[in-house]
Amino acid sequence: MNVQSRISLLVLLLFGALAAGAETRPRAREIGLAPGILSPGPLNAITDVAGVRVGHATVVRGEAVRTGVTAVIPHGGNLFREKVPGAVFVGNGFGKLMGSTQIDELGEIESPILLTNTLNVGRVADAAIDYMLALPGNESVRSINIVVGETNDGGLNDIRGRHVAAEDVLRAIGEAKEGAVAEGSVGAGTGTMAFGFKGGIGTSSRRLTEKQGGYTVGVLVQSNFGGVLTIAGAPIGRELDRARGDGSIMIVIATDAPVDARNLKRMGARAMMGLARTGAAGTNGSGDYAIAFSTVRNAPKLVANDEMSPLFLATIEATEEAIYNSLFKATSVTSSIGKAEALPIPEVVRILREHGVVKPLTVNR
Repeated sequence: MNVQSRISLLVLLLFGALAAGAETRPRAREIGLAPGILSPGPLNAITDVAGVRVGHATVVRGEAVRTGVTAVIPHGGNLFREKVPGAVFVGNGFGKLMGSTQIDELGEIESPILLTNTLNVGRVADAAIDYMLALPGNESVRSINIVVGETNDGGLNDIRGRHVAAEDVLRAIGEAKEGAVAEGSVGAGTGTMAFGFKGGIGTSSRRLTEKQGGYTVGVLVQSNFGGVLTIAGAPIGRELDRARGDGSIMIVIATDAPVDARNLKRMGARAMMGLARTGAAGTNGSGDYAIAFSTVRNAPKLVANDEMSPLFLATIEATEEAIYNSLFKATSVTSSIGKAEALPIPEVVRILREHGVVKPLTVNR
């Protein structure tokens, strides 16, 4: 059986599981969708960048609570003592990204990057400060820059109840790990929506060739934004008659390339190009943020400006695919506040086939 046949058979099995009511949903590549020209890393996740860890705490209670927190940790050490180069790029600033001004000023990140809902930013930050101050070696610390990003999940969650507690934050940080990343309706993506469908957490990566430097770029998104969904040029939202107005997205970019804060900001700008490929509207009420960091500290030699283009392309492609994965992996969520239906994968595949984006399913016999 050739590679295309294996992919096709996997899709058939996945569709069978979906029809049987199973929770398993495919990622974009599992239906034959491969955005861009660069190859992903082994996990096709932000954790393909060595040392990067991701953890979630999903908070679902009763009929109205559908929220959570997600932690992205650049390395397993004490981040305050071993800061990483970092930058923030703002596509549209209708949002509450705590810690961004110090990152802009100093070009460093010194805490886990935490994602949650809009009204829980303060409480998440408070718990993260407790966590950082308690780390061995931080006994004399009197100032720390906590990084907390958000999107508004009030369409599905009792956001005014501010239900993410300190123990949830500590759980997300404590359970953060390398390896495969849970996607969809988990953590900070539990109550989010995008393009009129259920959004959530998604991730992807790209690995450059040795000639291009051999570096890896990984992206994780919290998708909760508006627009009309386009996948690899196919007008999915238009044909499914579904769209959404305002909303926001948090994009976290990691790389093992020795890049300084200035070029990390330039990578963040390219993430907005990946966002645009998916049909995002960039409305007045959209908070579109990219937080980028490098895991390489005190590099003796940085990637030169003239060598940045492959990293830019990697960021664009990984952002685009991470958004698709956030939609493909998300499951439908219902609460007393509202309902968001998962992207209907069989219909999406049909449209993608009609537009020549993915090949028709064939199985060798």
